[in-house]
Amino acid sequence: MTDKTPKSDDSGRAEPGSEAHVHGPGCGHADAGTAGAGQAIDPVCGMTVQLGKGKPTLVYKGTDYHFCGGKCHDRFEADPYFYLSGNKARKKAPAARSTKYTCPMDPEIVQDGPGTCPICGMALEPMGGVAEGPNTELLDFTRRLWVSAGAAIPLLILTMGPMLGLPVREWLGERTAVILEFLLATPVVLWAARPFFHRGWTSVRTRHPNMWTLIMIGVGTAYLYSVVAAFLPGLFPAGMRMHGGHMPVYFEASVVIVALVFVGQVLELRARERTGDAIRALLDLKPKTARRITPDGDECDAPLDNIIEGDRLRVRPGESVPVDATVIEGRSSVDESMLTGEPLPVEKTGGDQVTGGTLNGSGTLVIEARQVGDETTLARIVAMVSSAQRSRAPIQGLADRVAGWFVPAVVFTAALAFVIWLVFGPDPSFVFAIVAAVSVLIIACPCALGLATPMSIMTATGRGAQAGVLIKDAEALERMARVDTLIVDKTGTLTEGRPKLTDVVAFAGAGEDEVLAIAASLEAGSEHPLAEAIVGGAVARGLKPPKAGDFDAVTGKGVTGTVDGAKASLGNAALMQSVGIDHAGADEAADRLRADGKTVMYVASGTRLLGLVAVADPVKASTSDAIKALHALGLRVIMATGDNELTARAVAGRLGIDEVHAGILPEDKKALVDRLQAEGRKVAMAGDGVNDAPALAAAEVGIAMGTGADVAVESAGITLLSGDLTGIVRARRLSKATLRNIRQNLFFAFAYNAAGIPVAAGILYPITGTMLSPMIAAAAMSLSSVSVISNALRLRAAKLDG
Repeated sequence: MTDKTPKSDDSGRAEPGSEAHVHGPGCGHADAGTAGAGQAIDPVCGMTVQLGKGKPTLVYKGTDYHFCGGKCHDRFEADPYFYLSGNKARKKAPAARSTKYTCPMDPEIVQDGPGTCPICGMALEPMGGVAEGPNTELLDFTRRLWVSAGAAIPLLILTMGPMLGLPVREWLGERTAVILEFLLATPVVLWAARPFFHRGWTSVRTRHPNMWTLIMIGVGTAYLYSVVAAFLPGLFPAGMRMHGGHMPVYFEASVVIVALVFVGQVLELRARERTGDAIRALLDLKPKTARRITPDGDECDAPLDNIIEGDRLRVRPGESVPVDATVIEGRSSVDESMLTGEPLPVEKTGGDQVTGGTLNGSGTLVIEARQVGDETTLARIVAMVSSAQRSRAPIQGLADRVAGWFVPAVVFTAALAFVIWLVFGPDPSFVFAIVAAVSVLIIACPCALGLATPMSIMTATGRGAQAGVLIKDAEALERMARVDTLIVDKTGTLTEGRPKLTDVVAFAGAGEDEVLAIAASLEAGSEHPLAEAIVGGAVARGLKPPKAGDFDAVTGKGVTGTVDGAKASLGNAALMQSVGIDHAGADEAADRLRADGKTVMYVASGTRLLGLVAVADPVKASTSDAIKALHALGLRVIMATGDNELTARAVAGRLGIDEVHAGILPEDKKALVDRLQAEGRKVAMAGDGVNDAPALAAAEVGIAMGTGADVAVESAGITLLSGDLTGIVRARRLSKATLRNIRQNLFFAFAYNAAGIPVAAGILYPITGTMLSPMIAAAAMSLSSVSVISNALRLRAAKLDG
C-alpha cells in the first residue's frame, strides 16, 4: 500500500520521489490522479510539475502543493483559498484592455500603445491620465535637456565673455573659438534637438503646421547659417564680414533655443503629470487586499484581484471598504467624503450598500461583495474622469481655427521681416535679417495656444471628481457655465427619497387597517419609494395584507389589482376618474394633507372610495441652502414633479423655488425642457429616475443624481455622487471657474503673440537701437507655456463650497 503521508524536510519541501497528495479539493484543476508517478499538478496554472526537480513546494493544511515556478508559488501562498475553492474558475475574466494613447495637441489621434502622433510628431500620452511605469518622454527630454544645457553654458561664456570682461575669444583666437562653438553646437542640434526636427518635419509632411514647424525652421536656419558663415565666409560680401574676415555666427543662439525649449517641455510634461493626481488619488483609495471570510469561518487577507462577487469580507475599524458590497452584519459609520464631497459620515447597518474606497469608522462590518474589479463605482469614476480629461470643449474650436492660419502667417511675417531688414537695414543687413526672422519664428511658437484649453479641462475634471462631481465630457462642463434655468425633480432630488407613511383616513364605514391593508397589498410588488413607505407602515402596525392579483401599474396615476376577489385601486384623482370612482367627498381632506406637503393617494375597492393614505418625504437638510446658492449663481430653479400641485407648492414655498410644474408625466418633463429651450433658455435638468432620462438627454446639460437609476446616469453629462443639490452648486462653480480659466489662458496666449511678434521683428530698433535676441525669444516662448500651465493648475485649488 502506498503511503500518502507527505514527507518533507524542515523547509517544508517534499522529499524528492515522495508521492505526496498534491491536490486539494475543489481547486478547479485535474485531480492528483491525472498526474503520473513522480508528477503533480500546479494548483495555480494547472501545469504538470515533475517532482524532484527542485521546483517550489508549499505545505497548506497538511497537504503539499507543487508549483511550476516561484510566481505560481507566491500567488498561491498569498491566497490558497482562491485556488482551492474553485473561485479562480468562477471569477469573470477581465475584458481584454490596453491603455489607449492620444496626442495632447491632436486628441483625435488614438492608438493602443505609446508612439508618436502622425500629425505633429509629439509623443502620445496615456488617455487614462496615469501611465503604466515611468514617463519615458519625460526621462528622454530631461536627458536631452542636460546635454543641451551642458553645451549652452560654455557657448555663452565664449560669446558673452568679452562683454563681461573675460577675453576668452582673444585667448583662443577667433578661428579656434568659432570651431569650438561648432563642435559644441553640433551634437545638440543633430542629436538633442532631433525630436523637434522630427515633429517639425512630420507637421510639414502632413500639412499640419504647428509650433514644431516654427522651431524646426528657426533652429535650423540659425545653425545652417552659422555653419556656412564659419566654414565658407567667402560666400558672403566683404562688407558683411567682421575684422579678420570672419562672419558673425549664431551657434549659441541655436543651442540656447533648444535648451530653453527643453526647459519648457520638461516643465510642461511634469505639469501634465500633475493633472493625473486626481486619478491617482482615486486609485489610492482602493486597498490592495481584502479580509475574506471563508464558508468554514476562516479569515485571511487576500489580494483584491482575487475577490469575486458573493465573497464575504470583514472590514475592520479604520480600513477602506475594498469593493462595492452589501452590509450583512455589524454597524458602523462610513466616511464617503472622498467620493461624494460630503463631510459627514453615513451610518451603515445590515442591508445598506457600501462603496469601495470609502473609509470605515470605529465599527466592524461584514459585507458581501456585489461589484468587483472594473464594475465598482470607483473604477467607473476613474474611467469617466479619464475620458472627460481627453474630451474637447467647444471653446477649443476657436484655438484650433486660429492655429490653422497662425503658423503660415508667422512664416510669412518672418520672411517679410527678413526681406525688410535685408533691403532697408543697417550693415550688416543680412545678419540683422537673420536675427529678426529667427526671433519671429521662435517667439511665435503657438504652444501656449495649444495648451490653453486642454490643461484647464484636465485639471477641472480631476478637481470635480474630488468633490463628487463627475464630468462626462468637456462640452457638458462648458455648457453648465452658460445654463440659466435648472429643472429639478422633487422625490430623491429635493427630498430624501425615503418617504414614510404619516396618515390613514377611512371613509364609508371602512376601518383604517382595512384601508391600509388594501393599499399595502397593491404596493407589495413595487420598488417605488412611496410603495415602500406604505408597505412599511402596514408592517409597523402588525398588518398582514392579502396577496393582490391582476396587478397593473398605470403610469403617472397609480396601481390597480384584485384584493380578496374585488377590484382595488390606489392612486391619484386621475386614476379614480378613470376607474369610475367618485372622490369628490374626499377632496377636502386630501387638500388639507397636501397643504402640509404630504403626498396623498386614494384607496378604492369595487365602486367604493374607502379612504386616503398620506406619505411625507422629508426635504434634505442641505436643499434650502443649496437653492439659495443656485439663485446667487444666477439660476432660475423650477420644480417638475408628478406629485399633486398642492403638495408640490407647499414644498416649493418652503424652499423658495421659482416655478412649479406638478402632476406631470415623464413625457411632460421632456416637453417642459423643449418649451423652455424654445423660449431661449439654457436648461439643465436634474433627476434620478428612469422617467427622467428623456428630459436629461434633451436638456443642454443633464445632471444625474448618483443615487439614481443607471439609465439616468447614462443620459446625463454630469453625475453627482452626493445625490443632492449641493453637488449642482459645486458643478456650477466648477464650470464657471473652468471657463474663466480657459479665457485667461487664451488671452495670455493671444496677447503674448500679438505683442511678441512685432518686437521680435525689430519694431523697437529705431527707438532702442537693439534687436531681440533669438535666445531671449526662446526664453519668452517657454515662459508663455509655463504661465498657461501654471494658471490651469490653479483649478486644483478651486473653492467649490461656501
